[in-house]
Formats: sequence, structure tokens, C-alpha cells
Amino acid sequence: MKNIVIFASGAGTNAENIIRYFSNEKKAKVTLVLSNKPQAKVLERAATLGVDSVFFDRRQFYETGEVQSILRNRKTDLIVLAGFLWLVPQQIIEEYRGRIVNIHPALLPLFGGAGMYGERVHRAVLDAGCSESGITIHFVNEEYDSGDIIFQAKCPVLPDDDTDSLASRVHALEYMHYPAVISKIIDALSSQ
Repeated sequence: MKNIVIFASGAGTNAENIIRYFSNEKKAKVTLVLSNKPQAKVLERAATLGVDSVFFDRRQFYETGEVQSILRNRKTDLIVLAGFLWLVPQQIIEEYRGRIVNIHPALLPLFGGAGMYGERVHRAVLDAGCSESGITIHFVNEEYDSGDIIFQAKCPVLPDDDTDSLASRVHALEYMHYPAVISKIIDALSSQ
């Protein structure tokens, strides 16, 4: 059984979807949710689903090594970012290289990088006049949204789209594909 730890900063709909997907799996389970926001809805969702959660601050993440200790103590096999906005510290990337994944609400390498998240991404896609958008699931490295791409899925950008309507189609792709791609990564880790 592989242990998945989710990092999230917000509402936690992707985190909930992933927790539910793996709740009856024999090969992996979400054992912990970590959040850098004490009032994040994801903490409530985790509790409702019976998954432990921990709030941490910037100092614990970047300076003291406390978050890295938590990951070790939980025997973490895979780290999943689900709406987590901080850059992962170098020491965690080094220890878990190839075992940290993120999802981005656009087709990278377009519309990625620092500050590109949520509505900002969808606004940039619309402002650029793109005919399609989608999701990118990628490994995490030392820079925002620049790790190796694992999977992409596309959706159309419609002429009457606003950020909400485009976000709705992108979210549907996230819910459909993120857990399945994580499952394939778990299979690859299990065969190593």
C-alpha cells in the first residue's frame, strides 16, 4: 500500500475527488492532507472523509524542516499538489524527485509560472484568443509549472466563454483525469 499526501491551499474539490477515488483502492491511500491556510475548506473536507490533516506555516515549510519530517514520518510515497500555491522547497524536491505531481489549469508551457493560477489562468487564455485550453499534469521541480509533463487533456474555448464557463470545463477534466493519472504513477512506483 502506497501512501499519498496531498498539499492544498483552498476549497479542496480536487483533493476530495482524489481521496474518494483511492478510498477503496488496495494499492494506495491518501493518508494526509497538508495546508498552508488554516481556514482552507480542504481541511474540513479531509476531516469529513476521515483523512488526517495538518496546517503548516511558511517557517515550518521553508526553514525548520518540520514539513519534511512529517512527510518522512508518514512514509510518504507520492506527493500530490491540488491547488497548492507555494513553491516546493529544494530539500523536499530532492528527497521526493519524480514523486511530486501537480495539476495546472491550462496547456503548459503556455500560461504557467509564478502567479498563474485559478481565474488568472482562464483570463489569460481568453485574452490571448485561444481556441482550446485544458489541463496539464506534471512532475514538480524547482520552478513553477516547468517540470516534465506527464499528461494533458484539452477542451474547446467557446466564443461566449467567460472565466467561469471555461473554468467549469477545465475542472471537469481535472476531476476526470487527475486521479487516474495518479493511479498510473502509483503503478509505476510499485513496479520499481
